Amino acid sequence: MKAIMLMFDSLNRNYLPNYGCEWTILPNFERLAQKTVSFDRFYAGSLPCMPARRELHTARQHFLHSDWSCLQPQDFSVIDEMRKNGIYTHIVTDHFHYWEDGGNSYLQRFSSFEMIRGQQGDPWIGRLSDPAVPENDSKRTGNPRWRQDWVNREYINTEDKMPQYLTVERGLEFLEDAWDKDNWFLQMECFDPHEPFFSQPIYKELYPHEYKGLHYDWPDYGLIEDKDKINHIQMEYAALLSMCDHYLGKVLDMMDKYDLWKDTMLIVNTDHGFLLGEHGYIGKNIMPLYEEISHIPFYMYDPRNQLQGQHCNCLAQTVDIPVTLADFFGLKPIPHAEGYDLRPMVEQNQDCREKALFGVFGGMLNITDGRYVYMKAPQSFENQPLFNYTLIPNHMNWRFSKEELSDIKVTGQFSFTDGIQLMKLPAKVGLGEALQKDLLFDLQADPRQMTPICSEEIKKEMETALSRILQQREAPAEQWERMGLKK
Repeated sequence: MKAIMLMFDSLNRNYLPNYGCEWTILPNFERLAQKTVSFDRFYAGSLPCMPARRELHTARQHFLHSDWSCLQPQDFSVIDEMRKNGIYTHIVTDHFHYWEDGGNSYLQRFSSFEMIRGQQGDPWIGRLSDPAVPENDSKRTGNPRWRQDWVNREYINTEDKMPQYLTVERGLEFLEDAWDKDNWFLQMECFDPHEPFFSQPIYKELYPHEYKGLHYDWPDYGLIEDKDKINHIQMEYAALLSMCDHYLGKVLDMMDKYDLWKDTMLIVNTDHGFLLGEHGYIGKNIMPLYEEISHIPFYMYDPRNQLQGQHCNCLAQTVDIPVTLADFFGLKPIPHAEGYDLRPMVEQNQDCREKALFGVFGGMLNITDGRYVYMKAPQSFENQPLFNYTLIPNHMNWRFSKEELSDIKVTGQFSFTDGIQLMKLPAKVGLGEALQKDLLFDLQADPRQMTPICSEEIKKEMETALSRILQQREAPAEQWERMGLKK
């Protein structure tokens, strides 16, 4: 058996043609939809980047227990399990969070891995002289990563130097060697179309528009009202998305060239979406996890059934991917898995869950049945009590401070750690005003979530289901207190 997973970061499904968009130029995403099964109700779980990737290894959601995190010593890894069972696993990626403090130990689970440098503010090129930076009004200018990004861009001045190009090219090199061999898994993981929306002129020319403002392709997260900026950033995103489409086409060409459709699984996925002016926001995480962020595109081709050009309407999530891979490669069931095999969903239209849970550590708890989505806010602005359960206390790109480590408690209360004790560390997560009130939406009547509804009956049903899922997931006791829920 062999499988390919092509992963992009921050795909907004509303920009993709088979999910309803009519103006983006993405012929290969259209081609992909014809070659695979498209999932219509696929949701993220733990957001954002590394929490989602932890799910891809463990088949468990971790945002109830911990923040952005390394792959922990207590974590099962389906990638590691493949390797132990004679399946060669390889990843090529330009997703630089993997080589920061809070992303280590993921790549090392693969049989081999290749890192492509230079995305965003990846501390790659060393240079003391300041780079040339166009006039802008970004709030990021004091951040070292902002400066580093402009240093990197001076070295990424042609398409064949761009990280996405190199990521896919290296993946295709692996496929040229592996296509006629068996028992392998290839993960090609592109940071694009994550911001900054930096692409070459050939892609920008696909979306001509008038913009006379300051340079703007790495947006600040937050509220936005400037219509010219919104239109411009949407065009910049679309341009980078068309670049992703181009390299997706190269992968599909390889599938066609060697007729890999006869024996190779193909997954094309993302970790989360991104707001590009919808609901008056740019970004993710700091606002409610609207559909543009949480409801994500997902495509799968399974050579065991060879279904193509179809849609699956089952409620699915990221945690289902590792369970599906384990079944595909004939591995034992993943211990403590919260996901389900996608194969019965596709072949039998068999829904495996009634509700899907998703969220960010310390943020709102969100639950949907595909018709309604309920966003439960913490009970107070203080957002307490809240604890981080970990054995590797790293944040995204910095270590825990001495102050954060001054009150360590040790706990072994979770069965999914198989007896391994964890550090229990006090955590503080700030809440913006938008995250301090409950929201309930009817996605059928209001798919763009423009107007919350008031229904005590639906709210009660959702809170009952939320409490039940928290119990199933062994959520820490303080989560009920923080959210004002009853067990």
